[in-house]
Amino acid sequence: MSHEVSATGKNAIVLLSGGLDSTTVLAIAKVQGFQVYALSFSYGQRHQQELECARHIAKQQNVVEHRTAQLDLALFGGSALTDDIEVPKTAAAQQIGQKIPITYVPARNTIFLSYALAWAEVLPAQDIFIGVNALDFSGYPDCRPDYIAAFEHMANLATRLGTESGMPLKIHTPLIKLSKAQIIQQGLELGVDYGQTSTCYAPQADGKPCGECEACRLRQRGFKQLGLSDPLLS
Repeated sequence: MSHEVSATGKNAIVLLSGGLDSTTVLAIAKVQGFQVYALSFSYGQRHQQELECARHIAKQQNVVEHRTAQLDLALFGGSALTDDIEVPKTAAAQQIGQKIPITYVPARNTIFLSYALAWAEVLPAQDIFIGVNALDFSGYPDCRPDYIAAFEHMANLATRLGTESGMPLKIHTPLIKLSKAQIIQQGLELGVDYGQTSTCYAPQADGKPCGECEACRLRQRGFKQLGLSDPLLS
C-alpha cells in the first residue's frame, strides 16, 4: 500500500492514546509529511498503562511535542472505564458492536477533539488526526463518519482559525473504513511496533493485557486474520 507524502511542513495534531489504532494513525500522519504534535489524555481511565505507552511512542517517533491533558471524566462516571463498573469479559468478538457497550465513555471523543481544536488554533494547525473506526469497532456512536463530519462542520463555524484565517480545519480519520486486520497490516507496512502499544481495558498490574475484554478480543482477531500473533501475548 502506498502512502504519498502530501503535506510536508504542515502541522497536525494526532490524538494519541498509546493504543493500536492511534499509534497507526501517528505513523500515517508522519509518512504523509505532517509535523506531528501528539495529544494524550489522562481522564480518570482505569487503564493508565496506555499513557505510559503513549509517552514512549511519542518519544520514539520524534514528534515535535507531546502533551497530556488532565481531565476527570470519572467525576461523571457512567462507563466501565471511568466508574466502579466491571469491564465486560464475556462477549465473543463476533458479538461486539451489536449495541453500545458499557465501556463507552460519554462524550469522550467530543471532549478530546475540542481540546485538539483549541491547540490547533494556537499552533496553528489545520489538521487533526483521530483513530476512530466504523467497521471493526465496539459500537461507539462517536466513531461514526457522520459524527466526524458534524464535528468538522462545527469546528469551522466556531473558531477564528476556521472563520477568519482562510484555513479550514480538517478532521482526518484514516482508519474509519478499515477492519482491525487492515489497520494492523497498514501499521506493519509503516514499521509500527505493536509490542509497544496498549489496547486492553483491564490490564494486569504489570501492564499485560487481560486477553478477554472487548478491546483485547478485537485486537486478537485482527492479528489472527493476518495469520500473526499479537506481540503482547507472545
